[in-house]
This record gives sequence, structure tokens and C-alpha cells, in this order.
Amino acid sequence: METAIEFVKKIVANLDSYGFPFLVFFIGVLEFSFGLYKRKWPKNEKFVDIACFTLPRLIIRPAVAYYSLKFLPLALPAFKNEFGWVPLFWGLIIIAVADDLTQYWYHRLHHEIPWLWRFHRTHHSASYMGMAMASRQNAIYTLFFSQTYLTAALVYMGLGIPAIIVRGIKGTITTLAHSSIPWDKPFYKYKVLHPLAWVLERTISTPATHHAHHAATTDDGVGHYKGNFGNMFFLWDIIFGTALISRQYPKAYGISHYEGDQWYAQLLWPIFKSKVPGSELAANGPVVRTDDFNKSAEPEPKDYDNKTSQPSLAPELA
Repeated sequence: METAIEFVKKIVANLDSYGFPFLVFFIGVLEFSFGLYKRKWPKNEKFVDIACFTLPRLIIRPAVAYYSLKFLPLALPAFKNEFGWVPLFWGLIIIAVADDLTQYWYHRLHHEIPWLWRFHRTHHSASYMGMAMASRQNAIYTLFFSQTYLTAALVYMGLGIPAIIVRGIKGTITTLAHSSIPWDKPFYKYKVLHPLAWVLERTISTPATHHAHHAATTDDGVGHYKGNFGNMFFLWDIIFGTALISRQYPKAYGISHYEGDQWYAQLLWPIFKSKVPGSELAANGPVVRTDDFNKSAEPEPKDYDNKTSQPSLAPELA
């Protein structure tokens, strides 16, 4: 039995080390091969996406490691491996629910509380969708991910293998949901797949449901940036009444007043402020900025590098 468990651990460790990074690389190659970014990824946006993908890993991972190795043994000395007896299946359930339900509410609050919105704004500023969007976050927003520390505590308490498996599954789902590859369209196109589509779109985040969350407007009945908050599980939106399922994709993404805030402001606001006048990330910028122009027009792709930005449609907070 111990040999079998060790074998499973090695498989899981290899998948965690190589499997998910390979998937991310593969999706990235597909997106570029099919030209899905087109003219929507100018230099400024490349810097933002790359910085948000790499630099938080130099900040967040050491913080979590310190929390796991130094703080938890001091704070919870009697709970080390307390859940070591829990069977793998139930360990997966515990980790999946604890991690993803916590993130649902963390995410939702950053849309519903104006003061918190600016920490999450970076994730919605781009006028495109793609694999890179999954990690496009303000580093402080990422640092205070409550589910990260909850999951670390559960690992300390003996649920390490379930946590690794769930992380791999969740990373795959969230990356695919942000990707510009509409892999869920066949489920809506072919009638024989409709029953499966009904279950799928109510269980996990799909491109159609999550792209709606990044839409520039709600006027078309497709965009739903005031809902569809689920990350791995869309089920939370169904349960808490924040779901919109249209099986369609928005025509435009982003926020109207975004004019290419510098990468360091998007990554580390409020430590660094934007130099764009009137930006929510500027020194004297508004907490939430709204616009009154015609929301029915579809924006042209932006080119911030040449300072000829055409504003896209703006999501507004409730």
C-alpha cells in the first residue's frame, strides 16, 4: 500500500511540475498560431501581462512558503497532519470547496465594494481575452488571496496531495476559461451535446460564461461583469444567483477609460501610481470612474504605444 501511495505521489508531483506549465505553453502557442490576439496586444499590454505573470511569483510564493514553514507550526502546532487520515476523495472535496468558494467571495467583493475595485481593475483593463489574462492581476490583490493561505493551512494539516491535484485541475479550468480559444462552442452547436453542455456550463467556468464577465457592456444581454464570478466552479454563481448563461461571446472586452496605465502601476498600485490623468490608478484618480458616451458602439482595437487609443465600453460597479 505504501508503495502505491508513493507512486501516486510521484505522478502527481510530476504533473504539478511539468503538466500544467506544458498546458499553458501549448495554449499560448495555439493562440499565437491562429492569430487570435491580432492587433490587440501592443507593447504596453505585453509588459503588463508578462509582469503580472512573472513578478508575483517572486513575491507571492516566498510569502506563502514562509507562512507555511514558519508561521503555521507556531500558530497551529497541534494541528500538523491532523487531516492525514482523510481519504483522497474527501480530501479533494474539502480542498476544492474551501479554495474555490473562498475565491468566489474574494473576487465578488472586489466588484461590489468600490474601494476594492482598483486592486482588481488590472484583470479587466485589457480589450482582449487570452491565456495571459488568467494571471493578469495586481500583485497586492494576489498577495491577499485568502484561499491561498487557507489551502496552505489545509496542506499543513495533511491534505497536501489533494491540494496539488486540485491546483492542477483548477489551473487548467481557469486558464481554458480565459483563453481566446472557444473550446465550448461545439457543445452549443451540436444538439446531441446539449445535455452535456447544460451540466458543464453550470458546473465549471467555460469561455462563454467567463468571457461574459470580462465584457465591456451589459447592454447586449451577453456581458455580465456584475456576475459570473466563479473561477473553477461556476456552480457558486448558480447557487448565489449571480449567473448569466447565454452561450454567446461578447463583442468587446475591457473598460472604456483604460488608456494604457503603466505596467508598474497596474502591477503594484497603490505603491506606484499611474501617470494617466483621470485614471483610477492615478494619484488623485476617482475610486470608480464612469463614462456617459454611447455604449452601443463597438470599439476599435487599441494601440496605446502610438497614443491613438479608442475607448472601449466600460464596466461599471453596482
